[in-house]
Amino acid sequence: MHQTDTETVLRAASLRVTGPRVAVLEAVEAHPHSDAAAVLQVARARLGAVSNQAVYDVLNALTGAGLLRRIEPEGSPARYERRVGDNHHHVICRRCGAISDVDCATGDTPCLEGSDDHGFVVDEVEVTYWGMCPACQAA
Repeated sequence: MHQTDTETVLRAASLRVTGPRVAVLEAVEAHPHSDAAAVLQVARARLGAVSNQAVYDVLNALTGAGLLRRIEPEGSPARYERRVGDNHHHVICRRCGAISDVDCATGDTPCLEGSDDHGFVVDEVEVTYWGMCPACQAA
C-alpha cells in the first residue's frame, strides 16, 4: 500500500489516519487561512458526507498536535494554516479580508523577547498588520 505524505505527517504526530483527517489537512494545505466553513466545503467535496462536528473535531485535533495553526483575526472567524512553528505574522485586508503571511522582520523569534514579559514564559507572539490589499486598492 502506498503511503501519502499526509498519512506520514499524521502518523508522525501519533494520530490515526482517517478520511476526515486526511481531507482536512489537505484542504488547509491547499487553502491556507481558511475558516472552518471553507474547510468543511472542501472536505465534503472530497469525502461526500462529513458532519460539521467531525470537521471541528479534526481541526482541534490537528491544531492540538501542532499540525495546524489557528489564528483569530479580529472580526473574523478562526482561520487555519499549515505553516507552524516559525512565529510568522499576517497582513489582513480591512475591506475583503484577504490574509497573507509576513515573515518576522528581524529573524525567527525575536518577538518572543518583549520589553517586559511580566514574569510570563512567552512561547508565541501574534502580530497582525492591517491595511488594504492591492485588489481593493485598485477597485
